[in-house]
Amino acid sequence: MQTVTLGRTGITTNKNGFGALPIQRINDEQAVRLLRKAYDAGVTFYDTARLYTDSEHKIGLAFAGMREKVFIASKTGAKNPEEFWKDLDTTLTNLKTDYLDLYQFHNPAFCPKPDGLDGLYACMQEAKKQGKIRHIGITNHRLAVAREAVESGLYETLQFPFCYLASDEDFALVEKCQKAGMGFIAMKALSGGLITNSAAAYAFEAQFENVLPIWGVQREEELDEFLSYIQNPPTMTDELRSVIEKDRAELIGDFCRGCGYCMPCPAGIEINNCARMSLLIRRSPSAAQLTQEVQKKMFRIESCLNCGQCRKKCPYHLDTPNLLRKNLEDYKEILAGKTI
Repeated sequence: MQTVTLGRTGITTNKNGFGALPIQRINDEQAVRLLRKAYDAGVTFYDTARLYTDSEHKIGLAFAGMREKVFIASKTGAKNPEEFWKDLDTTLTNLKTDYLDLYQFHNPAFCPKPDGLDGLYACMQEAKKQGKIRHIGITNHRLAVAREAVESGLYETLQFPFCYLASDEDFALVEKCQKAGMGFIAMKALSGGLITNSAAAYAFEAQFENVLPIWGVQREEELDEFLSYIQNPPTMTDELRSVIEKDRAELIGDFCRGCGYCMPCPAGIEINNCARMSLLIRRSPSAAQLTQEVQKKMFRIESCLNCGQCRKKCPYHLDTPNLLRKNLEDYKEILAGKTI
């Protein structure tokens, strides 16, 4: 069984972290079954957030009475101390616990610090003093903020997108965390569904001893795939390298990662899915992507106000309106009977 230690936190866990964002989409019974099955197979790290609707509640149901056997990380998107304490109280209540192993600032646009006028980092320090949290972390999609967090020495973990489509700057960030004794939690290890070979994704992440990938799990067959890697972890082979090289050649560039930080859209466009539809439908063809419901969402792109809000909010500096238009034109061709 491959394990990873998250920097100076001392948290040592199986190389498979459970990303609990997708369990919002299933009912309590299904979620609890998945979470307990993961635990029974050796998964001990579970990542959720206050913003993930009822995800915390479902984890609380799954691990009530056995809290000390798992590591639970959550996040707050609070903008001020009042929101921070409200979020933390709600999170602890939902999780049926009196402490979090890791509490993270959820993708802030800046790096919270002890002397900040926002008062947020001081709240983290006080919560740690009270024993409500054990370790302080931060998540981000912005390289500048992530680098500042590492250099500040204030954080014990960084959660950042990291997959085999990573840039040289992303690789450097992982190394920077390792040198700083900071745990690195890899989100988007499957690039929001664009990476379809989980063995290649796992083998890539396994090359970095300080990286803990968290896999977003919603279906039992997805979970089974990753659980099989606990006893038989994929290793980097020429065949998997070939898969990675092909995907990098095809995908690296101006593509939407589906992070959703451009949302909500004033025109009601589901940007985080519509701006990547062309890649999704070609990499993993499915009739579900051609339903009347999805068509309605795609054609809403024609209502774009060209306000530029999505472009300004994109952490990857994409020309999102133009990307949406290109995806719609491609989608129309597919609907017209062109081959996928």
